[in-house]
Amino acid sequence: MADREFTLEELKQYNGQDGNKAYVAIDGVVYDMTDVKPWAGGKHHGNVAGQDLSEVIPNAPHKKSVLPKLPVVGKLVK
Repeated sequence: MADREFTLEELKQYNGQDGNKAYVAIDGVVYDMTDVKPWAGGKHHGNVAGQDLSEVIPNAPHKKSVLPKLPVVGKLVK
């Protein structure tokens, strides 16, 4: 895992808008969604990048099965 630590406030900057990268946190791990086509523009099925989506992912059709394929950029610290 990458050594970078993000607070929720810092994570909000990575919303995929205006040239920013699109990061999401799940279970304390921050993933880079920037090059994931369904996350174009920082949005995917009503979810927005720059947030902790730990509560949302269990309801996704793919659950956590896609996570191992994603680049890890750091961890979320609360």
